[in-house]
Amino acid sequence: MKTTSINTVIEKFNSLLLEEKEFAVDIINKVYAEAAREAILKKAKKATENSKKGKVKKGNVSDLYKDLEND
Repeated sequence: MKTTSINTVIEKFNSLLLEEKEFAVDIINKVYAEAAREAILKKAKKATENSKKGKVKKGNVSDLYKDLEND
């Protein structure tokens, strides 16, 4: 992430009128939510893929602790 780019965005945001800031915040929140959903989907697909390949350990909490102690 470039600090200069972020600083430019902040400077331009600060120059907006209050209504424009509100609109910009709404758009940014929606874009962020979509990016977060896509990241979750990507992780879920990877987890499903790992599960199908047998790379996932299954069990209860006790099994997890035992496995962690053995590492």
